[in-house]
Amino acid sequence: MKRVAYIMVLSALALGNIATDAKAQNELPPESLQIGLSTDTISISSNFGGTALTIFGALDGADPLIQRQGRYDLVVVLEGPEVPLVVRRKQRVFGMWVNTASASFDLAPLSYIAASTRSLQDISDKQTFSKLTLGVTALKLDSNADKTAIAGEFSEAFKKLNADSGTYSETSGSVEFISQNLFRATLQLPGSIPVGQHQARAYLFRNGMFIRESSAELAIVKSGTEQAISRAAQEQSVWYGFASVALAVAIGWLGNAVFRKG
Repeated sequence: MKRVAYIMVLSALALGNIATDAKAQNELPPESLQIGLSTDTISISSNFGGTALTIFGALDGADPLIQRQGRYDLVVVLEGPEVPLVVRRKQRVFGMWVNTASASFDLAPLSYIAASTRSLQDISDKQTFSKLTLGVTALKLDSNADKTAIAGEFSEAFKKLNADSGTYSETSGSVEFISQNLFRATLQLPGSIPVGQHQARAYLFRNGMFIRESSAELAIVKSGTEQAISRAAQEQSVWYGFASVALAVAIGWLGNAVFRKG
């Protein structure tokens, strides 16, 4: 009897686990999200003054009632290349500007441009955005070497400098549904947008809860003479160095000759 009871208990546990797994699968959000860019490459030159990037997306499996209530929200982000970063503070000492303090960060995005259906505070709470590192405020510039308070101060200063230059920005209301399942986001890229590989991400929220993410890549490259010079500096660094020195010597000799005649 004990053996039979033991088998019955195991069977009940197994059935309970199966029912739990089935319930968890049924509770998975039915919505799916896909995005695409109006272009996958943007070429910039010396007179580049900025441009608009359109990101299209499709939301499938949406709940019609929640959709009619306007409780689906989207946050779209274009994040620039991540690089190691040193932020320095300059102060005036004896009439000269000198570096007095600094903080190093392992990786920091050179640009961060976000757009959303509504203001972020109306979409979800700070804890959710902090967990997703979504939004300029929640963006974390981590440093394994420096965990002091000054690192946080320099992180905020770096984000403020980028916000002033336009490479860090947030715009609410620039993501809109153009049909029941399709949406469009318009991001304004500044003239100072860095070259390199950028990552576009779309975050879907339902009733304030994050449920889906989709991503795509964008390449920003130099064009014309700038591209040729940049490519030569990277691929033919030795000859590029010789050419730079020779050009500097030639300009110096020409300037000396002109002023000597004058």
